[in-house]
This record gives sequence, C-alpha cells and structure tokens, in this order.
Amino acid sequence: MIKYIGSKRLLLPAILDIVGVLPNVRSVVDLFSGTARVGHALKGRGLRVRANDHNAYASTLARCYVEADAEDVRDEAARLIETLGRLSPRAGWFTETYAERARYLHPKNAARVEAIRDAIAAMQLPPVLESVLLVSLMEAADRVDSTTGVQMAFLKQWATRAHNDLALRMPDVLPRAVHGPCEAYTLDAVEAARRLSGDLAYIDPPYNQHSYLGNYHVWETLVRWDAPDVYGIACKRVDVRSRTSPFNSRRRFREAFASVIERIDARVLIVSFSNEGFITREEMEALLARRGHVEVVAHDFKRYVGAQIGIYNPAGAKVGRAGHLRNTEYVYVVGPHDQIAGLPNRLRAQA
Repeated sequence: MIKYIGSKRLLLPAILDIVGVLPNVRSVVDLFSGTARVGHALKGRGLRVRANDHNAYASTLARCYVEADAEDVRDEAARLIETLGRLSPRAGWFTETYAERARYLHPKNAARVEAIRDAIAAMQLPPVLESVLLVSLMEAADRVDSTTGVQMAFLKQWATRAHNDLALRMPDVLPRAVHGPCEAYTLDAVEAARRLSGDLAYIDPPYNQHSYLGNYHVWETLVRWDAPDVYGIACKRVDVRSRTSPFNSRRRFREAFASVIERIDARVLIVSFSNEGFITREEMEALLARRGHVEVVAHDFKRYVGAQIGIYNPAGAKVGRAGHLRNTEYVYVVGPHDQIAGLPNRLRAQA
C-alpha cells in the first residue's frame, strides 16, 4: 500500500487484537478509511466492512481493497494489468506538471503513468474493476516517487528509487467476506455517520491542520484525471484551498467530531487519535463517555520520516529540528460496560 502519514500499519495488530476480543462483531463502519489498510485487514477476518472517505483517491483504495472481491475481479484485472504494463510512454499535462514543474516522478515514469491512465479512462470499466487498475497504477507510482512520503513538497535531488522503472502489480484483493458484501463510499464523515451502520465503528479522524487532500494531491489528480488548475511550487490542485474539512481546524474539530460520535449507529466504537491532536486525552474521554464506558490503550511510536529528517528552508538548507521525535497513539474503545471494562488487562492476558 502507498506511503501515508496516519497509516495504521504499526497500530494494526493492536486494532485487530481489540476487535478479536469484542463479542458479536460481524460488521464494521470505517468512517475515515484513508489507505483502507484497517478495512482491508478487517475484511480479511471475514467482517462486513463499509469504508468511507471523502477524497476520491482514498475511496478508490477502499473500493479496491474493501469492496472488490477477488472471485469477481482478479482474473480480468490481472489480464488488463499485464496489457497496461506493456504500453509505451506518452508525455502530456501530467508529465509536465508532476515531473518537470514539480518533480514527484522522473519524466520517464510520469510519461508511462500518463499513457496507462489515459488507457484506463478509455476502457470505461465498471467502477470496482477500474479501482483495482487505478490502485495498481497509484502503488506503482508510489514505489518510484521522489518524496519523503507527502506531496506538499518534492526532494531537491531525485530519490534513488525515482530512477527505477515503473512496474504494475496486482493489488492484494481479498476473497468475499464471510459476513456479507463490503462497500466503499465517498461521503462527508458526518453524512456517513448518519447513513451507515454496523456492530462496530472504527473512527480515525485527521488530528491536525494538514489536509490529506493537500498531502496527497497528486493521487487525487491521478484518480480524478481532471487536469485541474494548480498553484505553488508543489503544483497543488486549486481545490485544495476550497475543499476544506472541519476536522483540519482546531476551532471546528470538536463540534464536527461530536456530531459523528452522536450520530454513528454502532454498539462499539474504536477511536484512534494522536496526543498531537487538537484535543487532549481527557477531552476525548469526556466526549466519548456520552456513548458508554471508555477504555484506553496507548502506544508509543516514532514520528513520521519528515520529523526525523529535520526542517529545511526553500533553498534546501537545514534550519531546525522537530521539537520531539516520538508520539503517543491512543486507541479509545467505547461501548457497554460489560463488554468493554478491563479491556487493556484482557489484551495483556491474551498476549
């Protein structure tokens, strides 16, 4: 899966352990699905997952990794991926924008991305099958990009991997889930909370002012394929300025989050939130206590790679270092007292 700030790769085993000790969980709503890593893993456990994200690239990842069933798409997708992988490069707007003006991809790979994406658009495929091809292309581009993991800026010199040749691979599409068909949505989180239901809701909202759309605007353009107007040295889509989220605002976060917590139709909630977020652990527990008993499991991690590297000015000179290099990720579990009480001790005993 793609490099992603906020990815729950390291936290995933703990989340799966928690779900594993909860009784009678067969369906899950994932309101902020991001890379769909959590939804993919829960589907792999046989659960019916409804994954949602308001960004097109993220809902495409969810359509591939959560909604698509291998029995339905694997053979055709593999055939098409092999065909697409043989296409000759063709440079145009995408190459000029993201390999010349902003150097996220080496021109040889950007031109191949462009040719493949044009071909996918021309096929006019059903959305689920198309999503598998788009994810194959997105991940291929991610393996040869020239960033530190976000697309707010690009490296001054080409990363070593940027010189490698782009290669498509079949995404890890899972078989049909035992507990029912999985689905992917592209909704605002509050609207998704109104419309979607499950035994469990997994809630992993943004926790600071940096929008995922801004961080991963190249993927949004690759999926939408709309050649948007762009701005700045990073060539961000102009709609990064207008498609804002209350979850990226310290002033608006609490009200938006409270709306989600109030509306979501689920017996148990699992909320992932960083100690670097807009509200404190104490404030989060107070909000969640409206829905039931609250238990907290804390995990200590290194911060993202950009914090490890340091702070640089536009000329490329190092001008500072991050204030801290580790953060705490809290996993809050909320639900009926008889199902949730003592959860940390139960997890330690299981381990």
